[in-house]
Amino acid sequence: MMISFPQISRLVLAAALASATCAAHAAQPAHEPEHPHEVESFAPPAEMGTVALTFDDLPGLSLTADQPYVDYINMMILRGLKKHHFPAIGFVNESKLDRPTRDQQVNNLKRWLNAGMDLGNHTYSHESPNDLGAERYTADIAKGEPVTKGLLAQHGKTMRYFRHPYLETGSPGPVKDAIDSWLATHGYIIAPVTIDADDWEFAQVYDDAIYRHDEPRRLQVQREYLAYTERTIGWYQRAAHAVFGRQIAYVMLLHDTRLNADSFEALAQILQRRRLKPVTLEQALKDPAYRTRDPYTGKDGIDWVERWSDELHKTMPWSTWQDPPKRIEDEYEKTEHDRH
Repeated sequence: MMISFPQISRLVLAAALASATCAAHAAQPAHEPEHPHEVESFAPPAEMGTVALTFDDLPGLSLTADQPYVDYINMMILRGLKKHHFPAIGFVNESKLDRPTRDQQVNNLKRWLNAGMDLGNHTYSHESPNDLGAERYTADIAKGEPVTKGLLAQHGKTMRYFRHPYLETGSPGPVKDAIDSWLATHGYIIAPVTIDADDWEFAQVYDDAIYRHDEPRRLQVQREYLAYTERTIGWYQRAAHAVFGRQIAYVMLLHDTRLNADSFEALAQILQRRRLKPVTLEQALKDPAYRTRDPYTGKDGIDWVERWSDELHKTMPWSTWQDPPKRIEDEYEKTEHDRH
């Protein structure tokens, strides 16, 4: 069940587009930490690195069924990507195309391709392989192909990349093996994740603040998100060095949300401070790190740096890891409860 936001007129949408840059600058991550240990930071690497930006849940992840709201998300993310000359890929759930307006949702996918971005498959329904099993899960992947494949073909492209919902790759081992075999047979490359700042959790609370017209809360959530993201990127840079003895080419998980649309300028500045230059997913995956075997067959969705640490018998710097602020976790759970 989706909360229906008050209808956003085209005039309001146009005004939001015009003022977005100012809003982004106002959202710089400057806040007092909730706990003293949060002031710990990680020095940026000495040399410039690379990161592939990947956005899950196209054509939009939000609490709203309002089409202009979803259109705004895509327009503003693409505006930010084009302004900074950042390549990116969006992973599509075709089940989302029928809500709220199919033609407009398909147009949002077209916007990504017209902007020079790539699209990949995120399954049709965003279900877990742990719930579906290998046969039903691969059928769901195939069901998520037709529209996206057709649009890619119109741009001279093919569907190459697949992203697992929840980063759950199949459990136990035979289920994972069957899914991996199906993906390889059908020409898919798995899109791993090596930076994950749990943006989805902040994004739902952010949407709820907009829905309730609570501007102080909206700005606070945005500040906390940006501060957490910058710190988490630093942590992954430390973790990758612990596992590989160097900085790798990263793949960052983001979602197609209003929070990221409103925060794009600040996110670009964070990448600059962390000395990360966005590149295509294809370029990032050329890093030899991505040829490391993934041994993980558990049920949880975990990032690939952790998977590789097990394979290479390396220790991750878990003593310095931080989950999202408890207030955000609590508000997310409350929002989930309110929606059902």
